[in-house]
Amino acid sequence: MMNTASSPFQFTTDTATLCLFDTQALKHRLDDDPDWWSIEEDELGELNKGNVAFLNLGADGTYEVVMTDHIDKPAVRLFLKVPSGNLFIGAGEEATSGGLEPECVWGGTFLSVQPGLYECLASREDNRIYLSLKKGSEGTNSFTGLIRL
Repeated sequence: MMNTASSPFQFTTDTATLCLFDTQALKHRLDDDPDWWSIEEDELGELNKGNVAFLNLGADGTYEVVMTDHIDKPAVRLFLKVPSGNLFIGAGEEATSGGLEPECVWGGTFLSVQPGLYECLASREDNRIYLSLKKGSEGTNSFTGLIRL
């Protein structure tokens, strides 16, 4: 179901943010301002529509992402729409915008998954982030504030 050959992988961020999204789910943001997601209502709106997950890490730097099948005590639980199966996981600054799609220039990776709805669990130990993706039945969220990991 999921290509985890690239796990673990690293990415570097100078916006203290990890993002996950299917490139098709954010196509409508392609010509938007490069920092559209720095506007809280826009970030929260796309998160609650299930189009993207922005996880605030609290500090810039290099992080390692480990894909795993199970997380005992997730710090975050959310739902994502993955219409094309082309899932980007990496630095927030690579979010679709300004006419650009992610190119993994800050590290990060693309995972090939079956298109559909996913439940995403996340936890963190220092600069290591654990992510678990499982097929789900929901595609929207109801967060009232931004996600901190």
